[in-house]
Amino acid sequence: NDAGFLDRHDGSSPTDANKLFHQQGRKVFKEVCPMVATQITEHLASADIEVENVDRLWLHQANLTMNVFISKRVLGREPRPEEVPIVLDEYANTSSAGSIIAFHQHQKDLQEGAIGVLCSFGAGYSVGSVILRRV
Repeated sequence: NDAGFLDRHDGSSPTDANKLFHQQGRKVFKEVCPMVATQITEHLASADIEVENVDRLWLHQANLTMNVFISKRVLGREPRPEEVPIVLDEYANTSSAGSIIAFHQHQKDLQEGAIGVLCSFGAGYSVGSVILRRV
């Protein structure tokens, strides 16, 4: 959380050693994205659902590059825009609520029986996913 609300506001530099948290964005990306993709694929496998049968991924809206990386890793190909809806352009990073916002705005078009995965991730490298089927 470099230069964020968790910093001590004492006029010191955001990179000083006395800061409460230092986020290493590239390191987080390299570690979290594969972890999220693995979470989703293992969750689908545990439910005996083939990735090819997944119609939609509603992902945490941290940044577009993360969503593209994760969806490519899960699907094994370039995703179509409707398969991985993005709401970053409208809401920016809304933390874990972003996946719920994406779900809310992009699920009415799914046909009965369609399968989707809602996945959020965040603090402490925590990841959670829910498999949903349209009834």
